[in-house]
Amino acid sequence: VLKIMLAIVLFIFIAIQFYQPALNVDKGQVYTTDFTQVYKMPVEVKAMFQTSCYDCHSNNTNYAWYDYVQPARALVENHIKNAKQDLNFYEWGTYSNRKQERLLNSIKEQIETKQMPLSSYTIMHNNAKLNDEQIKVLTNWLKEQE
Repeated sequence: VLKIMLAIVLFIFIAIQFYQPALNVDKGQVYTTDFTQVYKMPVEVKAMFQTSCYDCHSNNTNYAWYDYVQPARALVENHIKNAKQDLNFYEWGTYSNRKQERLLNSIKEQIETKQMPLSSYTIMHNNAKLNDEQIKVLTNWLKEQE
């Protein structure tokens, strides 16, 4: 019975690998509405946003090998979809001034309180984790934009 159960689980695991949601990849396009194009920012600030925020909050995700394995793939794609509904940095220039101001404040607050980037993300993407100095640099830059 145990062998049959293991075989069934293995079969299901293999079968779900055939379900592959569309990748969140932009094919190298440069968006004039991108957050980093709308604002003039130091190279280090731009790099921090791109490393710590853009995988979930843009139209271009840098996938790790394990992001292609189901059921993790479905979870990752669902997370990206939800994150982009809240904020898509590539669409920043299309947002109203009011929405941009609200989002700038929200981004600053979430970085300061270490709510973003998510700890569930930084566990597997250590380079996305922001140290105290980076948090200070980003929040100071964000305050200057208010």
